[in-house]
Amino acid sequence: MVAARITVNGKETPISPAAPHTTVLDFLRERGLTGTKEGCAEGECGACSVLVARPGVHRPTDWVAVNACLVPVAALDGQEVVTSEGLATVDASGTPAVLHPVQEEMAVRGGSQCGYCTPGFICSMASEYYRPDRCAHAGPADGSGDSDGTNGTNGTNGTNGTNGTNGSDGSEHGPNGFDLHALSGNLCRCTGYRPIRDAAFAVGMPAEDDPLARRREQSAPPPVATRYTQDDSAFLRPGTLADAVRLLRERPEAVVVAGSTDWGVEVNIRSRRAGCVVAVDRLPELRTLHTGSDHIEIGAAQTLTEIERRLDGAVPLLAELFPQFASRLIRNSATLGGNLGTGSPIGDSPPVLLALEATLVLADADGEREVPLSDYFTGYRQSVRRPGELIRAVRVPLPLSPVTAFHKIAKRRFDDISSVAVAFALDIEDGTVRKARIGLGGVAATPVRALATEAALEGRPWTAQTAEAAARVLRTEGTPMDDHRASAGYRSAMLGQSLLKLYARTTEAVSS
Repeated sequence: MVAARITVNGKETPISPAAPHTTVLDFLRERGLTGTKEGCAEGECGACSVLVARPGVHRPTDWVAVNACLVPVAALDGQEVVTSEGLATVDASGTPAVLHPVQEEMAVRGGSQCGYCTPGFICSMASEYYRPDRCAHAGPADGSGDSDGTNGTNGTNGTNGTNGTNGSDGSEHGPNGFDLHALSGNLCRCTGYRPIRDAAFAVGMPAEDDPLARRREQSAPPPVATRYTQDDSAFLRPGTLADAVRLLRERPEAVVVAGSTDWGVEVNIRSRRAGCVVAVDRLPELRTLHTGSDHIEIGAAQTLTEIERRLDGAVPLLAELFPQFASRLIRNSATLGGNLGTGSPIGDSPPVLLALEATLVLADADGEREVPLSDYFTGYRQSVRRPGELIRAVRVPLPLSPVTAFHKIAKRRFDDISSVAVAFALDIEDGTVRKARIGLGGVAATPVRALATEAALEGRPWTAQTAEAAARVLRTEGTPMDDHRASAGYRSAMLGQSLLKLYARTTEAVSS
């Protein structure tokens, strides 16, 4: 097997002798690329972001920004990475001669003060700069939009929203199509966000001779079967699903990772180490998306960004979830399989998938089985998934319920952990609720269906009286507790309020 290697800023370099748990961040900094910074070491500040060439949604290759602090460098065996240092054009001596357009705009508009967070902002901004369909989302030429900046992401913070328009999902696009959600995972502690926003809304489209823009027209590096070992630990990437499940049968103690957005935090913050890590993020069998006559099947190892862009609103409840799921940097790596595999009671996707009546396709060396998500969770971070089993795909049955909503109650509007999450999927015909499915997160040891509330709604007229009665039932669902995010009483109150909010929204839509 060929020795593990990674291409950084156009130069191929061996990964050895880095330990298998070494992050991309540490690997780069040890080689003098110190523009990549460590701020939080858990994917919440974006100071470490870099660009990775990945198979594109609309073109052969997309430049995708990821948190270098979470990704093991071995996971990028055979892949291409560009850091903030690699964006500028350099002369023969290697000295930057011409700034990248994103770097230029950040400089002339005062987007950098202490400079610590700037390289991360630059890489996230560059990823959006190279998004192929950005021009399709351009706002009005006069730059009209919200005047106070309140509908932006992580950082508009009430500053002047001098350019851009606001979508119904809370997105904020500049006249150049730049979506500020691309920066939702980047934090700045001293500059203030308005000049960064101004820089984002000022960048034009890539020039025809831009090498990174041209690179998008060539295929991304194919997945590489990896067996990287140092000392007593190993990072393994099987080439096929059959190889993966056979390996997991042989190594049942192995830690399975996809985007590494959860395991990376364990490695950095809790200093956890694994004797064997098995990566499934590039398995072709886990990266499918198929729409059949009776269901949509979503591969468990597709990133949330890929799912969002490939579905393109075909599942409205998922479309409502995605902008509220962490940040774009996290969604560029995180997967549905990983979010479900951790079994967390506060994961954002389980309530939505419960409301959609999703099922999971579980695979091991003996074959596959299909399990309703409502039967999947058995206890706190426990499930029916057996040792050696992988989540291969998520199936969403068709047709979809026409009335849906996802309400995430958290301390921040974006990039936060939910205190309570509620997902609704209702069929309302001739003013009567024919079917109701409600998924809840954050109110029990596992994500749960609100079965009593569903029963209180089905067969009854969709009226204020019905909604109020069902809201009283919904407040009693689950076993909410007091913790640092919210009290049990607050959680119960938010459950009931979410149903009243849904009713108000649906009646407003009918009356308008």
